[in-house]
Amino acid sequence: MENQLLLHSIQILLICLIFWFLFIMFSYTKKHKISLTKKFWTGFGIGYLTDLLDTLGIGTFATTTTLFKLTKLVEDDRKIPATMTTAHVIPVLTEALLFITIVKVDLWTLIVMALSAFLGAFVGVRVTQHWNTSKVQRILGSLLLLAAFFMVYRMITNPGADLNDDIRGLYGINLLIGAIFDFGIGMLMSMGLGNYAPELIFFSLMGISPAVALPVMMLNAAMIMTAGAKQFILSGRVNWPGVPGIIVGGVLGVLTAGFFLTNIDVNQLKVLVVFIASYTGITLLYASYKKRVDG
Repeated sequence: MENQLLLHSIQILLICLIFWFLFIMFSYTKKHKISLTKKFWTGFGIGYLTDLLDTLGIGTFATTTTLFKLTKLVEDDRKIPATMTTAHVIPVLTEALLFITIVKVDLWTLIVMALSAFLGAFVGVRVTQHWNTSKVQRILGSLLLLAAFFMVYRMITNPGADLNDDIRGLYGINLLIGAIFDFGIGMLMSMGLGNYAPELIFFSLMGISPAVALPVMMLNAAMIMTAGAKQFILSGRVNWPGVPGIIVGGVLGVLTAGFFLTNIDVNQLKVLVVFIASYTGITLLYASYKKRVDG
């Protein structure tokens, strides 16, 4: 009974956040006479593809930035973070709502880790502002590739050792470790680094099915992005053409990917985790290298 009440409370919160964000967006655009139909279908295509991949764990930062540049939807690079966050908030809230509903997860694990990530992001805005982004990218990218290699090694040398699909959360000391881990991930998210690959790897290395990580990482991202998006809108840094299309296409992309993930078995999921960790690690190392060359 208590678990059902907690679950329904989180679901209601997410639905309220979706309507609250729509109210903020429509109020702002109406007040400033901003068209919401301009470049709708360009945005729709970007949203569908990027949020489909986001739901599969690839993340939206690299894919959205690339497509913004290819389509010239956002030509001012300074507006990319604000536009990207605003456009992806509702799809990410939908991801969180979808996965806490269809994936059985210990709700205290979900709440504790989401709060830890949120607090980490809150602290991170102040603490990480002077950190060397390239150095953090190199460290995190290297750790993700090392973790992916370790997972491949375990899959080859001990292929019969399945992740425990019966454990649906973290308990005791493991929950404390998870909370500390997500606090650190929240700090990194304040620098624009994603949480998906680290969360998937963390749960896998803890011997738990990475499916359990899905609602955790989606809820983390939803809370943090929602908090930032309002400030982005009110600051006038959003490039609005295509944003409604990204929202609509993104929600459809989330639902498409959600259907795929609910029909995938644990062995396929392990391979997907290795791919996501490797892709993210290589992307981070490349971004770090490019920044050093350009800088």
